[in-house]
Amino acid sequence: MARHILFLTGSLAENRLRQVLDSLQPLPFEATVVNLGVKVAALATTEIVLRRLDSAHGADLVLLPGRFRGDLDALAARFGTRFERGPDELEDLPQYFQRQARPLDLSRHDTRIFAEIVDAPARDTAALLAKAGDLRADGADVIDLGCLPDTPFPHLEEAIAALHDAGFSVSVDSLNPDELRRANRAGADYLLSLTEETVHLAEEGDAVPVLIPVTPPDLASLGRAINRMSRGGRRFLVDPILEPIHHGFTDSLLRYRTVRERWPDAEMLMGIGNVTELTDADTPGVTAVLMGVVSELRIANVLAVQVSPHCRRAIREFDAARRQFFAARAAHSMPRGFGDGLLCLRDRRPFIRSPAQIAETAAQIRDANYRMEVSAEGIHLYNRDGHHVATDPFDLFPRLDPGTDAGHAFYLGVELARAQIAWQLGKRYVQDSPLRWGVATDAPADDLTGFHAAGPTKSGP
Repeated sequence: MARHILFLTGSLAENRLRQVLDSLQPLPFEATVVNLGVKVAALATTEIVLRRLDSAHGADLVLLPGRFRGDLDALAARFGTRFERGPDELEDLPQYFQRQARPLDLSRHDTRIFAEIVDAPARDTAALLAKAGDLRADGADVIDLGCLPDTPFPHLEEAIAALHDAGFSVSVDSLNPDELRRANRAGADYLLSLTEETVHLAEEGDAVPVLIPVTPPDLASLGRAINRMSRGGRRFLVDPILEPIHHGFTDSLLRYRTVRERWPDAEMLMGIGNVTELTDADTPGVTAVLMGVVSELRIANVLAVQVSPHCRRAIREFDAARRQFFAARAAHSMPRGFGDGLLCLRDRRPFIRSPAQIAETAAQIRDANYRMEVSAEGIHLYNRDGHHVATDPFDLFPRLDPGTDAGHAFYLGVELARAQIAWQLGKRYVQDSPLRWGVATDAPADDLTGFHAAGPTKSGP
């Protein structure tokens, strides 16, 4: 943590900044606030800062708004101290300082993700390689070739070799002993799934078998398969089978706990598709709960599928979950405050400013440009001509005067629609920025070193 921080701000935010800093007293550092003489410091250029900041005021860190789009290296070289971007919103400064004191490391995890291509025999080798590349980009560690009943897979060996050549680990999932035997001989890394009746197939090659009970409740059969592999000194994974809700889901969770108790050192796998795919619910929350079980029972492997359209981000979700939960567990903490990738539909702090605070800012505006914010009350639209609040953008339409600029009218419509969605769901809204949906969508590219081209609309970088 810096000993002396210089906060650069603009006239519209200066009072808010001082109020936030006062609320944090006693601060663990010396704080200096400098108004750059602009309305909004986030819109200042590198040249403006160079021209208007006389010195670093003895600070060992200069903090700019998170949306500042200048050259931090050039500023650091000029003033001889460190320049950084802080949070986008002043009200997030407390969380920002907490994170500086305890940096968040989401680079680590201890759960391997198997990603199944459920129709592997129906895809040629080139298509399998392309799909595997997509799955690896989502976070998959092992590509699982899902075989289909009564469907030949003549290019199984070719597919395994091609995936290995491309750097992939490969598992093969089949109920057909001949396909499992072929996969093992072809050098597959894992075989899914073997019972006590088929476990002998693992002895025909080096593939790591994933052991399952003959029927889900039959842990005795699973134990016999485990004992056979243990006597041979072979590595194996154990999958007690997660069953769908209303078809044994709770009992299957208890089986995972029982397996952990009976075989405390066993390496386990959980296939999550029976719950994510077969439940009409947004998957991030389902993923979080299942990840809680995985984390508590130290299940080192997860098998995920992305068949149903509502599960199309399941692997990315589990990749985020395994990192967040690992960090939380390492900190002996609940999984709160360790990343927001799974907060897709709603945000923990959606409305950062009260209506009174927004009204205070609105009273300072002396130009015709429309500003929009969202509070618990609804959508706030204000400029020099007034401050209006509504929950339906159509109620604000009579207050708008875009003139004859069709582009500006379009821009206002887009922003009001975003603001309405944010208010309805309880999401953070920032004018001129897309709504953030966690790992449910790709994060928009944002170049913080350059400004968008001038114009009535903002369509991209």
